[in-house]
Amino acid sequence: QWQLVESGGGLVQPGGSLKLSCVVSGFNLDYYAIGWFRQAPGKEREGVSCIHVSKGSTNDADSVKGRFTISRDNANNTVYLQMNSLKPEDTAVYYCAAETSSLLLFRQCVLTSRDYVVWGQGTQVTVSS
Repeated sequence: QWQLVESGGGLVQPGGSLKLSCVVSGFNLDYYAIGWFRQAPGKEREGVSCIHVSKGSTNDADSVKGRFTISRDNANNTVYLQMNSLKPEDTAVYYCAAETSSLLLFRQCVLTSRDYVVWGQGTQVTVSS
């Protein structure tokens, strides 16, 4: 059974940093992608960053480019999201999710939530002074 478990959220001051972790288990595919999404109260879910686990290629939303970095540790089945220079508008519940489409053989990962089929439970990130 596929499972994703996030951790690392918390309260941080503006300009601070947090590192989120997503432990992946139960996957036996040669190709899949892990994405980070976030949802703030009253707003739609937004794609933040994704990584093609096999190729290592990444894709970031414009709103986080230069501040967030996604990475993977295949030996420990973990995907990380390093978040620097955090802003109050980054406050949201952050989810990791898995895309398993065969299209990943031919393309990069994408930041559209409908392409992701397995989701974690989410972790709260609050940026406030």
